[in-house]
Amino acid sequence: MPTLADLVVHTEGENAKAAVVVDVREGKFLSDFPKIFRRMRKDAALSAALIFLEASDATLLRRFSETRRPHPLSHGGSVTKGIREERTRLKAIRRLADQVIDTSEMTVHDLRNTFMGLSLSGAKESLAITLTSFGFKYGVPTDADLVFDVRFLPNPYFEKTLRRLTGRNRAVKNFLMKHAETRALLEKVTDLLAFLVPEYVREGKSYLTIAIGCTGGRHRSIAIVEALNSNLQGISGAQLQVVHRDWKRESVADPFSTQ
Repeated sequence: MPTLADLVVHTEGENAKAAVVVDVREGKFLSDFPKIFRRMRKDAALSAALIFLEASDATLLRRFSETRRPHPLSHGGSVTKGIREERTRLKAIRRLADQVIDTSEMTVHDLRNTFMGLSLSGAKESLAITLTSFGFKYGVPTDADLVFDVRFLPNPYFEKTLRRLTGRNRAVKNFLMKHAETRALLEKVTDLLAFLVPEYVREGKSYLTIAIGCTGGRHRSIAIVEALNSNLQGISGAQLQVVHRDWKRESVADPFSTQ
């Protein structure tokens, strides 16, 4: 990896970007990886970052079943045993990660968009921020750095005219914004993030995942994420992307209408 990095820098310049994909099949190299990566991370010319992809056991079991491939560490045994061994071998590398991304709920398109966002995050002095809406009944995102629970806000679900809409619909936004607690929440969280982001950038943090949760992930969390995305535009050092994790879990009508 250091040789590849040197070749990229010397042929393409310091602004060039390259990615190396490593998995458990690398064998002995895995034990050397942490030491090598720490050395690369100290090289200011490289701006090396480590992104670790993982998924839940249930998701991995389903994926191996669908592809009908054996786990490389199962050695003729169960996939579960292979997954357990893989997590053990990768533990030291996971601890080094600048960002851990849980792909359990991601489609291939979601994963592509995530990496496109990371690749466009640009210079060293920037922080790639992912604003994620989610439903608590489906679990808290495991890759979240900051989690805000907005279940105390009035729930549009109990309004018959709003139930089948999402938080991106203007009627849902208007319903929430007419309540003082919604406006107060947005003001306080925006102020907090406006303070935190420059501090994270100064400290050298590259990625930040902010998760906003309500009950089902379809109304309040989406509306708050959309509002925060608007409020944080232009904040120094921030590169924003939005992910609405759970809005597809239940049938909705015209989900992303803004009318």
